[in-house]
Amino acid sequence: MNPPILSRRNLLALPAGLPVAAYAQAVRAVDGYVDILRLPDLAIAFLESGPLPLAREGHRWNGTGISVQTEPDANGMPVRIEAPEAPLLRLHLRWRAAVPERWRILNDQWERSYGDLEWRGVVGERVLPWYFLAFDGRATHGYGVATGGSCFAFWQADPAGISLWLDLRNGGSAVRLGPRTLEAAAVRVRRGTAGQSAFQSARRFCSLLCAKPRLAAAPVYGGNNWYYAYGRNCSAAAIERDAGLMDELAPSGPNRPFMVIDDGWSPTNTAGPWERGNAGFPDMAGLAAAMKRQGVRPGIWLRPLYTTAEVPAAACLRPRAGARGATLDPSLPETLETVRQDIGRMASWGFELIKHDYSSFDLLGRWGYSMGADLTEAGWHFADRSRTTAEVALTLYRAIREAAGGAAVIGCNTFGHLSAGLFELQRTGDDTSGRDFDRTRRMGVNTLAFRGPQHGAFFDLDADCAPITPQLPWELAARWLDLVARSGTALFVSPDPAAVNAESKQALRRAFAVAAQVRELAEPLDWMDTTAPGRWRIDGRAMEYDWYGSEGASPFPR
Repeated sequence: MNPPILSRRNLLALPAGLPVAAYAQAVRAVDGYVDILRLPDLAIAFLESGPLPLAREGHRWNGTGISVQTEPDANGMPVRIEAPEAPLLRLHLRWRAAVPERWRILNDQWERSYGDLEWRGVVGERVLPWYFLAFDGRATHGYGVATGGSCFAFWQADPAGISLWLDLRNGGSAVRLGPRTLEAAAVRVRRGTAGQSAFQSARRFCSLLCAKPRLAAAPVYGGNNWYYAYGRNCSAAAIERDAGLMDELAPSGPNRPFMVIDDGWSPTNTAGPWERGNAGFPDMAGLAAAMKRQGVRPGIWLRPLYTTAEVPAAACLRPRAGARGATLDPSLPETLETVRQDIGRMASWGFELIKHDYSSFDLLGRWGYSMGADLTEAGWHFADRSRTTAEVALTLYRAIREAAGGAAVIGCNTFGHLSAGLFELQRTGDDTSGRDFDRTRRMGVNTLAFRGPQHGAFFDLDADCAPITPQLPWELAARWLDLVARSGTALFVSPDPAAVNAESKQALRRAFAVAAQVRELAEPLDWMDTTAPGRWRIDGRAMEYDWYGSEGASPFPR
């Protein structure tokens, strides 16, 4: 192959200080695609003692007490790490390249999104968890790590190259791997095709990241009582009433709606132990059976790692100011056994959908929007220091999956990239609202659009409920209900009995009839121009939704 021609135009595009010898790599970006399926140009390990630049020897990078293998193959590039004695924090891999200035980049988030997914230009310091998409004006390229890895990974892209950071810590401290080899991550890339929409390219790339998604057997739809009850005035009688409404509104046929009992059923609310219901829920197994007799599939919520039970201090993670309960340490076998018993008990009660919540916050002490590059505060660790935080989370998720048996599982406030392939459903955005539609637009519309490519590739996507309450403008609530129903993703509704009338019933009945059927995934058409897409391709035709109404967005909580 002839060497590339060093034209004045191409040379001017190179970042200052980039050696001409590196141009053979940088020139790969001329057509808009940066090829990183090659050995990195730089590898730095971060130990307790400080950064340690690694020296390359073939496909290995070596330093005192650490060896990293990065050998590209036909499917990507596995990253394997050996550090038998070195206390390891992070690994930084860097590919030098001329990243096109015209790139527009889409991020993902660590757990749920918070209205913060968007296409932007090249921002070198921007943290891009798990994967990112790059649109060069003609095609959309994908860069990421495979789901289910043994570390937390984020990317950065700047005019001089692309970086991959692997967070290998145990909590906020160094992991101590011992003699084993850590299969830390598997880099995956996809070169886009001109003429293919960015959304379709994103869907194909997400499918490349997850080899075996676990999906629901049929389209998921139904009710959830959270967005009108908010954990108050809950009772078995109220749930049976809601279940009756779901059955009344659902189309006939074998695909029955779910009715999910959210927070508010347990004696302590939001915290375990999860052994029984409170006074309003005296017989959980009996309630599940009654719901089935009404024609719905019963679902239930729990927060598996948080409890008010008496627990030895050694079995808990660090205490938090103001917490009234204890956070269990899932690196311990006894915690996993408690979780298995709780999940298994709910399945034995007859619940067919189990929603587990808060694991990312309970593990790391931060919400996804504040994790950034650092994820958690420094200086703490799990009881078992030999595993990374990602491995601890994966072990917890596998225990939940195993204990649930034939029940479907939905994760909320969980790490989606680690949940993929384990759970049928995933709540991919922060809460919508039964009180403030601005929040529903910011959280719900954003996650439905920008995480839509994960639907069917990682799990079935739940962009969160469509609340129908007296506090929400009906015309806006009805639009959100209609879009989610038509989107091809899971539809959960939260209708306040005070807002259920002939008009809302008719809208809900239409929505359920649509959502109960297998549908093509809706595609946002203006997602490169806004964080709340209003133009969508649904069933082959363009549809428009006004998310702002006559008053527009409010900068203040309502």
